[in-house]
Amino acid sequence: MFQSYEDSSNARASAGRINSLRKELVKRGVDGFIVPRADEFQGEYVAAYAERLRWLTGFAGSAGYAIIALQSAAIFVDGRYMLQVREQTDADILTPHHVVDEPASDWIAENFGTTDILAYDPWLLTPQQVAKFQTACKKAGAKLQALASNPIDTIWQDQPAPPAASVISQPTQFAGRTAEEKLKEISGVLKTLDAGAALLTLPDSVAWLFNLRGSDVAHTPIVHAFAIVYQDECAELFIAPEKVTDDIAEALRGVANLRTRSELTEALQALGAAKTRVMIDPAWAPQKAVSVLEEAGAELVKSTDPCVLPKACKNAAELEGARTAHRRDGAAMVRFLAWLEREAPAGRLDEIEAAKKLEAFRAETGELRDISFDTISGAGPHAALPHYRVTTATNRALEPNSIYLVDSGGQYQDGTTDITRTVIVGTPSDEMKDRFTRVLKGMVNLSRIRFPEGTTGGHLDVLARQALWVAGLDFDHGTGHGVGSYLSVHEGPARFSKADATKLQAGMILSNEPGYYKQGHYGIRIENLVIVREAEDIEGGERPMHWLETLTLCPIDRRLIDVELLSDGERAWLDAYHARVLKEIGPEVDGKDLEWLKQATAPLGE
Repeated sequence: MFQSYEDSSNARASAGRINSLRKELVKRGVDGFIVPRADEFQGEYVAAYAERLRWLTGFAGSAGYAIIALQSAAIFVDGRYMLQVREQTDADILTPHHVVDEPASDWIAENFGTTDILAYDPWLLTPQQVAKFQTACKKAGAKLQALASNPIDTIWQDQPAPPAASVISQPTQFAGRTAEEKLKEISGVLKTLDAGAALLTLPDSVAWLFNLRGSDVAHTPIVHAFAIVYQDECAELFIAPEKVTDDIAEALRGVANLRTRSELTEALQALGAAKTRVMIDPAWAPQKAVSVLEEAGAELVKSTDPCVLPKACKNAAELEGARTAHRRDGAAMVRFLAWLEREAPAGRLDEIEAAKKLEAFRAETGELRDISFDTISGAGPHAALPHYRVTTATNRALEPNSIYLVDSGGQYQDGTTDITRTVIVGTPSDEMKDRFTRVLKGMVNLSRIRFPEGTTGGHLDVLARQALWVAGLDFDHGTGHGVGSYLSVHEGPARFSKADATKLQAGMILSNEPGYYKQGHYGIRIENLVIVREAEDIEGGERPMHWLETLTLCPIDRRLIDVELLSDGERAWLDAYHARVLKEIGPEVDGKDLEWLKQATAPLGE
């Protein structure tokens, strides 16, 4: 199995560990230390050696940071994790704060004085983050200082070693373009910006550019490596030598000069000595790399990582791979939902058993490389936690007349999937059906939209919320995120979100996942992935319009739908969608599963 259900948080140990950290800070002559969740690559997922925040505090969420002062300590998370952080940390040692409502700047002002030094690891913060902490320290009269090494690494006696597994190639049949072709495109961007080189620090950018995949973190096939791309279409790849097999070295011959990770600083200093204009992304580059460049004399060109947009706009091979992956994944989901409907009413299933069964159905395809994230398997009130992760300590039974929400995905070499389905075990209440149908209306109406060039995810986000808003309801997460091609299940730059300003472009794959959450009772989310398609003419129209092709193929629970709340257009869309699911997934299943699929995709009202 690719997922562990053990509770790895250890709040009981945090008091001793924080005390040890404070002693180390005193040795180093500083009065506090910032502990981010991030590693030096700033990715959403980190390897075991970089789980410093979890090791120190017990908090296992995917975003947040702590500030440890000599006499006080606080942990800052967003709204997704306020419940989780209270459950996983020791309230006698750490004070939880909402990162927006109770910003760190206020806490720093209260806990640091004019002679105090707040320290940080410059490999783990970006220039943007450092600037914010610099402003907060200045307000308090304190000093922000980078350390030469991380003090947690000094006190963490059994810290795991960095991952050393070999990287693999992503064949052109799936990647669609060679590394040489991609290098030429990125070099063209540098010429436009009059930059001699670009520093790439995002692992998925490096993996995409060189058509490499790895296993350095769970569920996301990235490669822990840095790269420098030059305007003349040459490149240097900074990677641990043990990760590079002879086959990979041969494949990269003439594409990139292989160097060790320890040589990065030397290479950056050489760029500075040559007074090179170096493109860096201040939102993602580690402060340490930026400092080395500036101190060596490089001129920085601050711009978005040049791989982000072309990586997001999938080519024909990647899109066809995504369609194939979703048909395969859809068949596994159908087998799971059919099994669930047969077994759940007996009252013997729990969240872990359901999640394991779903992973097993995916594995039986013979193509599963990994799951794309830890499955969110939430029964009853747990479904109301958008980022719930089931453990042996929280495992809950699927009870009669309750909602079960499962958000999951697979990593296949031809594509990455992400799907959420909410189902009823037994009979739903009228309120459940009302809320489910309003969420469904939002998902359907976003799926049906046509939009002109220049439209952003922020423009369209309201479509997923309108039916909830008219009833005085809403949800507190974005409506959708970008998805990679056998890469990260959460990929920039575009998303469906109130604040997003990225123009939607053909080839982008995004999730469409509105929800509703009644804390302590139940939660609802329906998620399909969609492709932004090329603009097409509409008869009688004056402008070409983009549209969204739905990738995900899996029934939506008709038992939870209040048909009277659907418009004729919404009902027609859902009936057509279900007919497509039966047509494309039907040949992939048989027996009881096929009979279930026929019933689950029948037109509404039948």
